Amino acid sequence: MGCLQRKLKTGLVRATGNKRGKSMLAGIRIIEIEALGPAPFAAMLLADLGADIIAVHRKSTAETPDKGAENLLDRGKRSIALDLKDPKDTKILKRLLKTADGLIEGFRPGVMERLGLGPKDCHQMRPQLVYGRMTGWGQTGPKATQAGHDLNYIGLSGALWYASAPGDIPIAPATLVGDIGGGAMYLTVGMLAGLLKARDTGVGCVVDAAIVDGSAHMMNLLMSLRASGGFQTTRGQSLLDGPHWSRVYCCGDDGYFTVQALEPKFYAQFLDLMGLAGDVDFADQFDQTRWPVLTSRLAQIFAAKPRAHWTAIFAGSDACAGPVLNPEEASVEPHMQARGVWSSPEGRLQAVAAPRFDGANPLPPPPSPRRDQHRCSILDELEQLERPGP
Repeated sequence: MGCLQRKLKTGLVRATGNKRGKSMLAGIRIIEIEALGPAPFAAMLLADLGADIIAVHRKSTAETPDKGAENLLDRGKRSIALDLKDPKDTKILKRLLKTADGLIEGFRPGVMERLGLGPKDCHQMRPQLVYGRMTGWGQTGPKATQAGHDLNYIGLSGALWYASAPGDIPIAPATLVGDIGGGAMYLTVGMLAGLLKARDTGVGCVVDAAIVDGSAHMMNLLMSLRASGGFQTTRGQSLLDGPHWSRVYCCGDDGYFTVQALEPKFYAQFLDLMGLAGDVDFADQFDQTRWPVLTSRLAQIFAAKPRAHWTAIFAGSDACAGPVLNPEEASVEPHMQARGVWSSPEGRLQAVAAPRFDGANPLPPPPSPRRDQHRCSILDELEQLERPGP
């Protein structure tokens, strides 16, 4: 089967609303059913990579008013507003799905089935459709239909256990470990794997992306250290959560500074720049019995000077130490500026697309659509696609 024939068979040749040039996912169409958090983030990532994402938003009501193009996670997408309990609107969605490579939804298990839009229903219309499902607990299991949020999921999966210094209450950066890391990223990988399979076989699949699954899977890097003794269940006893050379310190101006000088050669540079190269107390880097005392000593030293002082001391070194920046500070940091990581289109600070590909620098983030902004153009495309050929 030739390339063009394969694309025609799988529906990859079609009118598309993506105007981002020859992007990595150009020609791929994903229908996203409006949800919260990880599902729209995954769709945004796919849009950043060039896919044509049609976001099916809820119609504006008193509870869900149209606030204009405010949702950063909708950037680069097209919007059509539909009421999935209205048979006429459901018919439009089904027409859209017949032109799509994938669908992303983030409801509790069973909701899409009750709407007549579950995997079996959709695969009858579009056998090659990759059906992406984003939940916290997964499609099966005792908790599958229960409510939950990021901290609940990563608390149960084991991923929250090491998220603080020993003795402190575990706390992780909001949404990053669960919703984004364990959820959106795994849904995105699953969608891409499903799209590859559908391209080669013409058969779609269901992607069951659960935050408890993904966040537990991310723990495998730490679990791999068990054999060498570098990972312990007791908090504060492992190589990455206990040593004085692997933590965050408070500076004299209430700023924060990271230290993670794991390898001995980097640890030696760290001690030298701290003025501690000849201090016998710091000589044995891996003596766990000394870690609490040495942590206290370093805490006192860092607290004596502001963050800017320590940033200057460690600038350009391999000591694996550096400042903790907020997003606004990160946006003007020289390295981040040189790579163009942050952008502020229309005054809204946001990170540009990642990852990067050779020969193509990230484009400025595209705007987010207003709710139902593209209804006319989307319906016109459907009519063109459904029009019988000569």
